Amino acid sequence: MDKRTKTVILDADSSQGAHSHLGTGAGTAQDEKQHEKLKEQADEVNSIVLSATAILAEPRKISSELSEVIKNVSGFYAEIDGAKKELQEKIANLSQFDDELEEKAMQHAHNLRRLADELDRNLHGVDTNGLVQRAINASNVYENIVGYIEEANKAALQALNTTNRVDDAAVGIDTQIIYHRGESEELLRRAMELQQTAAYSNDLTIADTSHRVNGTVARMHAVQSKLMRAITKMQSAELVEARQRLEKAKQKTAEAVSTTVTVTQATNPMDENVRLWSQNLQDFHHDSAAYDSAVHSAGDAVKKLTEVFPQLLDKLRKVEQKAPANNISSSIQRIRDLIAQTRSVASKVQVSMMFGGESAVEVNPKINVEELKSFTSMSLYIKLQKDNPQLAASPDRFILYLGSKNVKNYVGLAIKNDNLVYVYNLGDQDVEIPLDSKPVSTWPSYFSIIKIERIGRHGKMFLTIPSLSSTSEEKFIKTGENLGPSSLLNLEPENTVFYIGGAPPDFKLPPSLDLPGFIGCLELATLNDDVISLYNFKHAYNIDTTTSPPCARNKLAFTQSRAVSYFFDGSGYAVARNIERRGRFSQVTRFDIEVRTPTDNGLILLMVNGSMFFSLEMHNGFLYLRYDFGFGTGPVLLEDSMKKAQINDAKFHEISIIYHNSKKMILVVDRRHIKSVDNERTAMPFTDIYIGGAPAEILQSSISSHLAGINGFKGCMKGFQFQKKDFNLLEEPGTLGISYGCPEDSLISRKAYFNGESFIASSQKVSLLSDEFEGGFNFRTLQPNGLLFYYSEGSDVISISMDRGAVVLNASGIKIQSPDRNYNDGKTHFIITSVTPERYELSVDDKKQSKKNPVKDRAGKSPDSIKKFYFGGSPLKTQQANFTGCISNAYFTRLDREVEVEDFQRYSEKVQTSFYGCPVESPPVALLHKKGRNSSKAKGSRNKKVGRDKDKASQPSTGLKKLYQEVNMQRDPQCHLPMNPKATEHAYQFGGTANSRQEFDHIPKDFSERAQFSISLKTHSSHGMIFYVSDQKETNFMTLFVAHGRLVFMFNAGHQKIRIKSQEKYNDGLWHNVIFIRGKNIGRLIIDGLRVLEEPFSGNANTWQVTEPLYIGGVAPGKAVKNIQINSVYSFSGCLSNLQLNGRSITSASQTFSVTPCFEGPSEAGTYFSSEGGYVVLDESFSLGLKFEVVFEIRPRSSSGILLHGHSVNGEYLNMHMRNGQVTVKLNNGIRDFSTSVTLKQSLCDGRWHRIAVIRDANVVQLDVDSEVNHVVGPLNPKATDHREPVFIGGVPESLLTSSLTTRNSFIGCIRNFMIDEKTVSFSKAALVSGAVSINSCPAA
Repeated sequence: MDKRTKTVILDADSSQGAHSHLGTGAGTAQDEKQHEKLKEQADEVNSIVLSATAILAEPRKISSELSEVIKNVSGFYAEIDGAKKELQEKIANLSQFDDELEEKAMQHAHNLRRLADELDRNLHGVDTNGLVQRAINASNVYENIVGYIEEANKAALQALNTTNRVDDAAVGIDTQIIYHRGESEELLRRAMELQQTAAYSNDLTIADTSHRVNGTVARMHAVQSKLMRAITKMQSAELVEARQRLEKAKQKTAEAVSTTVTVTQATNPMDENVRLWSQNLQDFHHDSAAYDSAVHSAGDAVKKLTEVFPQLLDKLRKVEQKAPANNISSSIQRIRDLIAQTRSVASKVQVSMMFGGESAVEVNPKINVEELKSFTSMSLYIKLQKDNPQLAASPDRFILYLGSKNVKNYVGLAIKNDNLVYVYNLGDQDVEIPLDSKPVSTWPSYFSIIKIERIGRHGKMFLTIPSLSSTSEEKFIKTGENLGPSSLLNLEPENTVFYIGGAPPDFKLPPSLDLPGFIGCLELATLNDDVISLYNFKHAYNIDTTTSPPCARNKLAFTQSRAVSYFFDGSGYAVARNIERRGRFSQVTRFDIEVRTPTDNGLILLMVNGSMFFSLEMHNGFLYLRYDFGFGTGPVLLEDSMKKAQINDAKFHEISIIYHNSKKMILVVDRRHIKSVDNERTAMPFTDIYIGGAPAEILQSSISSHLAGINGFKGCMKGFQFQKKDFNLLEEPGTLGISYGCPEDSLISRKAYFNGESFIASSQKVSLLSDEFEGGFNFRTLQPNGLLFYYSEGSDVISISMDRGAVVLNASGIKIQSPDRNYNDGKTHFIITSVTPERYELSVDDKKQSKKNPVKDRAGKSPDSIKKFYFGGSPLKTQQANFTGCISNAYFTRLDREVEVEDFQRYSEKVQTSFYGCPVESPPVALLHKKGRNSSKAKGSRNKKVGRDKDKASQPSTGLKKLYQEVNMQRDPQCHLPMNPKATEHAYQFGGTANSRQEFDHIPKDFSERAQFSISLKTHSSHGMIFYVSDQKETNFMTLFVAHGRLVFMFNAGHQKIRIKSQEKYNDGLWHNVIFIRGKNIGRLIIDGLRVLEEPFSGNANTWQVTEPLYIGGVAPGKAVKNIQINSVYSFSGCLSNLQLNGRSITSASQTFSVTPCFEGPSEAGTYFSSEGGYVVLDESFSLGLKFEVVFEIRPRSSSGILLHGHSVNGEYLNMHMRNGQVTVKLNNGIRDFSTSVTLKQSLCDGRWHRIAVIRDANVVQLDVDSEVNHVVGPLNPKATDHREPVFIGGVPESLLTSSLTTRNSFIGCIRNFMIDEKTVSFSKAALVSGAVSINSCPAA
């Protein structure tokens, strides 16, 4: 039998053809009549299906899940003809999984409905701390989880239907029935999606949930009626088995409606009770009996509320593992998001637990274990049950354990020998710190506070005992240190446990903590910077809040200061609905709030009504107010442009917004007028106000473009007032994820981010050159060079810096360098330096290097005087450039106090430094822009000169500082345009150069046996490379490319080339999903799930081997021409997304050339330099000699960045850059540096095009920016000669920048009309385009 390409097309004509093929005796009149009748029936069914499809227009918008289902179905159809027997075996297993999946999903819904009933029975009343309100909030979130679990159930049914369709096809149902059945089940699936759409729109309030579910039921009945009519007409043309299938589909649809009604019945009584609870909140009177009752009720409610957490997560994990492909993965992800939201609520439950000696709780620490490595801090409340006879008989008790399951690295707390004992082990030996100054037997019978800390090898414990009669308190402190070599707490996420009050029977505690369980009440407070709670647990052992209610905390000691403050962790928000119930909008409308935060950015107040909005934000530490009440002139901006009031200094600031006569907005901070602005006379059109954040659907709505950012507020707030009327934010329905109090630990600035032009400095009593000194800190960077720390005493200097990826300590001329050079990998590393009379020592991640101290006598030094030291750089002239990256958890041995972590917020000098977050991306997510063995070149050009700078050009781009999600909404405050145009998430744009591409290094081991790829693409191009991989000689290869608008899948089988080509053209600018598979003896190309093209072949898989890299979007110069026509070898021009290899997503490219995010919206001529970083190296026919003229236009999206750089081997250079909107040209002509600058009166970053020209004639340089001109006359170099060296545009590798060039980040924005000596420069003919640069296409402003 000849090898041929077989096409399976799912349409009516193929149905007809299949029928004709089955009726081999065609020709009789009877057959013709039957044939015509069948065709009429097919046409009738098609008409009905089209009518039903029109009704379901709305669900079609939900395309992401549909796309995944289509891919899976396509894969199944592709396998039917080739491997029926094998497929039937798989179907049997898969069906079993589906039954389990359905059963599990239904069980989740039953559990959650049971939870609703328990909440109905148990939640009543409230205490002054709003404990039950927290439970109410959590119940609101759980109602959303109910909806999403039901959605997972529908997806499970959908997966079952898909498998059953495959089963029918495998046992021989003819093509016509496959078509009819497929169409009917498509209709059923869309009906299910309509019901899912209702689940999507569940609000966090129960009343809204009930309303929406009722609407869904009505729509489901309408769709069900239409579906029944379609099914009735189809049954006349189908076999008995197909009718049974449709009956089953009807049954499943009825089940879906029934389940929805059941959820509605569960939510309606809760809706009524929420109103009752809200009323109780307002009517509650303060007395101790009611308080105790409320605490008891809250403990009982929270127990029932939280017991489903671990079960739900485990079941979700099983559902996800058994799900066929990715049908319900997005549904499960939404459930996970809601659980994370619910855990945030649980983490704020400020209630203790009673432990009886046999109890234990395993807590979910939400902090990353990497954060615990060098610094660990924990606080908790403790109250012993002193009248318990078991405690009297055996007073030594276990309190907590946080560490590895193999008890090698841990911190713990216990009571031993009447002392509170803090224990930690860093992998070598126990450190025990007993608090012997306050025996446990002398503690009071009410709550005290314990805080334990560890920085490096130094540990410290605090005990605070409050007074019942006043606000005074007693404090006790004890310190200790690890004398072994280790300074890091090395924990692995999957191997870490956190036990409170006791440990489960199957866990063996270390000997120092192997004691009976705690007897009394414990309440967790913080872990590092995060608020945590015992109620955010994985497992609870022998905890019964009914028989052992939580202990009440004394109000005077603990709630007086907490009751007026609220803590926001950046993920939650408060909402006050119908604010006019407390006061009316009037001639003078006023909002007041006090805030305290160390962070740079965050949302403070937000009101939204359609396209109208009011937002008060903190941007770079200063207030930023933007609003639009429907003005004809657009939004109004009021910002603290004069920087009169810095907010982010970790102190409380009182902010007032006054709207006067509906036409004047006034901003007041700390009772001081900051700024005011006039607008059209318009009343405020709002009813609700969000505080400290807002739901994602609001932040990502049409107002998102007007917000400076989408960061939630992190810090403390108090005293929110509208028209001078107070609001208790925790009593407001809808408030989510905030808590009472203002924990000091959360306001300490332990981290600092440096941008390459910043530093911080402090003057304190510290002597790094004294007889005994030790200091340490974490750092994280992608840059190979930079000054981390600087200190001087007279002529003696101590500096710590990065040098080509290594860490270098320079102490009084003694240089110690780390042997490793890979510390610029984006990961966190810990440095410790120490000075003794004998040695200088440098330790990086516990790897030590040391040298002998040659200086024995330091007479004349003044160790008790005030000294200045710097982090992140220095204003002084040093050999190293300032650092780009993050520094955290720094400490010193001090002359005037104990070892403690440095609070950078207290430093006296802070220059361009951020104290919140660390936007340094860690591999493998980072898109590393490296110059490899090949360069991206234009067609026909060759790269000779740049090639020798291979190593220099291989450094990562500076632009890789921001994470994708944060960058998307980032805006330079000096710029009119956002830093990143709107783009399709996780999609990349290729083209502009002949070799635009991404390269991936990982190829699976079983690649030669089976290679299955899926990818989404859109293009208008008729030719171009999409995918290519081969061996070194390109004898074995596999490729997907576009030729004449058609998709072509090619690979070799021995010496034979297998070619599978689509009949249709796909260069229509729409997204298409493509799956291409090279199996053992067959190749398949599946497009949009509607076309399955295949070609069998014979060959030995063991002889088919390929090597790295795997090319996406294009190939390196010279590649693929051996196997593919030249037009299709050039880069694909369009967008690619969702690349998967053998079912796994591939997201981390090892190298990138001329690839940017896939921008949406209109474009215009020009070259775009994206924020991910990149640069263009001009063709060697262009160079900058002793005399030249360069002219070009720019439209920046960032106020700082490199525009142009030329560098010669002898150290001469020319550099043009922007810094804070000022354009500077700086040169070195072999004699010295000289420069000239121009600053425009208007902003250079105003969203308009600006013309820049630089003219050089030997030692004279003139700079023109629009109409502003400046020049400089430098020293004359008589030996100067022209050098033809590479010219970089938009950025430059870090290694080519000298330390005197402070602007090191890449340009972000558009460049066009680039000319050198009146000759147009075409970037498409460049020698190299590295990183995220789009040639000849700029997103329009």
